[in-house]
Amino acid sequence: MEVYAGFLEYADHHFGRLVDTLAKLGILDDTLVYYLIGDNGASAESTVQGCFNELAVLVNGMPDLETPEFLISKIDELGGPEAYNQYAIGWAHAMSTPYRFTKQVASHWGGTRNGLVVHWPRGFRARGEIRTQFGHVIDVAPTLLGVAGLPEPVLVNGSQQSPMDGTSMRYSFDDPGAPERHRTQYFEMVCNRGIYHEGWTAVAKHRAPWEPLPPPALDEDVWELYAPDDWTQAHDLARADPEKLERLRQLWTMEAARYNVLPLDDRFVERNLPDVAGRPTLARGPSQLLFGGTGPLSEWSVISLKNKSHAVTAEIMVPPAGAEGVIVAQGGRFGGWSLYAKGGRLKYCYNFFGLERYDIESAAPLAPGVRTVRMEFAYDGGGTAKGGTVTLFVDERQLGEGRVGRTVPIGFSIDETCGVGREAGSPVSPDYPAYRNHFSGEVNWVHLDIRGNDYDRDVSPEAYFKASMAWE
Repeated sequence: MEVYAGFLEYADHHFGRLVDTLAKLGILDDTLVYYLIGDNGASAESTVQGCFNELAVLVNGMPDLETPEFLISKIDELGGPEAYNQYAIGWAHAMSTPYRFTKQVASHWGGTRNGLVVHWPRGFRARGEIRTQFGHVIDVAPTLLGVAGLPEPVLVNGSQQSPMDGTSMRYSFDDPGAPERHRTQYFEMVCNRGIYHEGWTAVAKHRAPWEPLPPPALDEDVWELYAPDDWTQAHDLARADPEKLERLRQLWTMEAARYNVLPLDDRFVERNLPDVAGRPTLARGPSQLLFGGTGPLSEWSVISLKNKSHAVTAEIMVPPAGAEGVIVAQGGRFGGWSLYAKGGRLKYCYNFFGLERYDIESAAPLAPGVRTVRMEFAYDGGGTAKGGTVTLFVDERQLGEGRVGRTVPIGFSIDETCGVGREAGSPVSPDYPAYRNHFSGEVNWVHLDIRGNDYDRDVSPEAYFKASMAWE
């Protein structure tokens, strides 16, 4: 939590630099500034003890990797470049106070409601006042367009746009008693549901991030009702006014149908897995061909090599001075893999959440000229996150072999990418820097290939679900 507080101070300082610059330019008083204090509730996506690498917990559902003893051993690294840390669930509750629940729990205000500061000295007369009219993040764009005198876009790059559903907040800037214009708003995330209507709220929590799986059936969710004067949602009126509750539940269903929320889907991490979620992807099939200079590509723009045997083949031009730098890499410091050259030799690094790195190196340097290099990964099978044997080839000659003890089952990262001829972002391997890691020669192409009969096709959707959500 100290790290988070430090980052907040850092962000606030640099936001202040922006404001100071607007003032120096003499345009601050003419600038409409929105300062939104928060996101959508404090994050409860860690564990009761917090974590060193959020990706292991949130994206891959593997909280057991980090014991209290491990976290204590890493305490001096928290907040540094080697950590992807997250505070504990208790802090999320504390930061959402006085509201109930946290991020992901979109039913209650703790998962949705945030403070907002609006500053526009020459745009309105009010100073230091509070507004109580309901507003939503979808109201920001209509407000900005309205005060700028710009029409709502109908076409963007030739694509017709859906109408904006927000309401301009300008009506409330100088009138604290103005009748509320944004009168109804639905909420839904992972089937946590809520509806706001003219001050009243009806809510149904389906599952909080820290609660066990599987979640209850949707028709077992308990709906609650709160009056306009109960802004902390402390006094449930569901039994006292069942008719009001039923009307709001029906209104939620109408809004959900209108905004394409239905059908409800309470899966979470596995919705990131196209094979499990049943959704199309940009990269399909058992192989993919990339060319030199390609990237950075998002993780889901590249075929998934996880939990299966595969090969990575590249045609490279090795310069007379020798090979150095990244041929192809995916992910980064907190999880990923890289095929690269170091000291003239071909190397492969598999990074398991920044906790373990497995390195395999060729027995001889790469000779100058056009070379075909290949890494073959023979997956152990038997489920997700298993290890495998890595074999390195240069011009079809085997020049290296080694073991990877365990692998990332779901996702390497939220923001790291895949690149050919260089790696953007943080480095998978400490053998090369975050910048200036370009391959010293040329990378003509890279071929990613899922190995036919060795593919662990028996990993069921249920197994993915269990791995991704740590369901025991």
